[in-house]
Amino acid sequence: MDSINLVKGYGKVHDLELQDQSPNPNTKKYTTKQKSLLRAVSILAIFLMSLTLGSLFGLLVHEYTTEPPESPTSNSADSIIIKAVCNVTRYPDSCFSTITSLSSSSSPKPTDPEAIFKLSIRVSIAELSNFKTIISNSNEAGAMVDCQSQIEDALSRLNDSVVAMEVGPGEKVLTESKIKDLQTWISAAMTDQETCLDGLEEMGSTALDEVKTKMQRSKEYISNCLAILANIHTLLHNFHMSLH
Repeated sequence: MDSINLVKGYGKVHDLELQDQSPNPNTKKYTTKQKSLLRAVSILAIFLMSLTLGSLFGLLVHEYTTEPPESPTSNSADSIIIKAVCNVTRYPDSCFSTITSLSSSSSPKPTDPEAIFKLSIRVSIAELSNFKTIISNSNEAGAMVDCQSQIEDALSRLNDSVVAMEVGPGEKVLTESKIKDLQTWISAAMTDQETCLDGLEEMGSTALDEVKTKMQRSKEYISNCLAILANIHTLLHNFHMSLH
């Protein structure tokens, strides 16, 4: 599908974060402060490119919401809205498959972008918890102490995000102030993951490459959360909704 190919191309903007560069003796080594600045710039790039993608997929979402499905079952309706939301992310395939799997056991079923965003956070928590268990059982337990601390902090921020969206009758799941808080917490969770890797690299840990590989899925899922949140206003508008 052309729209999905467009989204996959978005990954090129953020190669700094995702590609493992081969060591080069002539390559400049960045200080911790410089790495923090690079991470901040990278996360900002996610927001900016996500907003652009939201506009590009506006017509696609409009088509989904204005043309009746050939087979108007609840399952197909769920798939349509999940796919439309996931199309604003850098990893639409993993976004769609994981959220669809989780939504199948959710009650009530997700019917709008806000509910799907919340599911994307739950997917991230589940994967990050799994990653924490893996590094806890690593043969390099000593080297993983700081990394585990960073991952625990990331999990705490994601759990805070879910709690913030648990509301009572008459309260809004998302407000403008909540969106700002959520962006801060989820971005910090992404930074925690990078800090974990930086620490292992500085220590010269032999487990660095393995940890990077096993962390990749949780990084993708958290990136998806940020992309959905960055486009939440556009998505709601295209589905003829507002913050609620």
